[in-house]
Amino acid sequence: MELHILEHRLKVASIEKEGIQVCTHGLLKLAFLSSRTRCKFFSLTETPEDYTIIVDEEGFKELPQSECMSVADASWLALNVVSGGGNASSSQPIGVTKIAKSVIAPLADHNISVFMLSTYQTDYILVRERDLPLVMHTLSSEFTLLRVVNGETVAAGALGVSNGFVKPKLVPRPIIHPLSSPSNLFCVTSLDPDTLPSVATLLMDVMLYSGGSKDSGASPDDSSRIRFFSFSLIEGYISLVMDEQTAQRFPNNVLFTSASGELWKMVRIGGQPLGFDECGIVAQISEPLATADIPAYYISTFKFDHALVPEENIQSVIGALRTESAAQ
Repeated sequence: MELHILEHRLKVASIEKEGIQVCTHGLLKLAFLSSRTRCKFFSLTETPEDYTIIVDEEGFKELPQSECMSVADASWLALNVVSGGGNASSSQPIGVTKIAKSVIAPLADHNISVFMLSTYQTDYILVRERDLPLVMHTLSSEFTLLRVVNGETVAAGALGVSNGFVKPKLVPRPIIHPLSSPSNLFCVTSLDPDTLPSVATLLMDVMLYSGGSKDSGASPDDSSRIRFFSFSLIEGYISLVMDEQTAQRFPNNVLFTSASGELWKMVRIGGQPLGFDECGIVAQISEPLATADIPAYYISTFKFDHALVPEENIQSVIGALRTESAAQ
């Protein structure tokens, strides 16, 4: 398999809920007027706590400096795994559990912190740019390493890495953070960029003005539901993660859905903000799911992590993860 190191230098930021209006103009331009920017990588995820932005340097210039925005230290690079060559963004995702043992676990073993973004099209593993030499050394035995330069895929150089790295001693990774599962059912979907103008008003409302609207069909006393919506526009491909009620607001035949109409349940990781320096959080979740052969999407945000698993697997997933937690 190939590991592609994308050319985007990324910023990860948090925007406070009450400060979102300060950034609305820039966010709308990045989401709906991409032809007027040089941004190629943009993702916006709303959680109950905040908005998480992942954006390349060109896109970051569109956002105003504000005390309502917190930016993670350092620049990040996006990696993704391509099976059998070709363009990863145009193929179905390999899945975070499929790369748990080949990518995520080895990086955790070498104390490399990762930030995950699963989309409808593929799975991005974000690493700090300064960690790239160690990342390449760690993964070079498993993958053909390629870099994307000016849109062309070329062999990745060694970056001066030849020796001096000590093979880590593998240790168990018990789950140390609290887990919860909201009652929402989620869809992972996409839409044709050509249809974006026809649903722009609805998408704007869902993305940025949801605080004033009620979820259709939501029980007023269902306190276990959470607000979660993710929009990504990466290299021309759109990905959406939303709950079932929000998806029902869209016109028929606009969203791409699987023939089975598969719905996903969420496992939230973290009782308080996780930060960016702790290693192995993604591995703690993805390894047990990989062992059980359960597919999953995984979305890291500025404060918490989120795994999406098939609806029918949620009880076995919670059971397996709590067993891992009890093993510490």
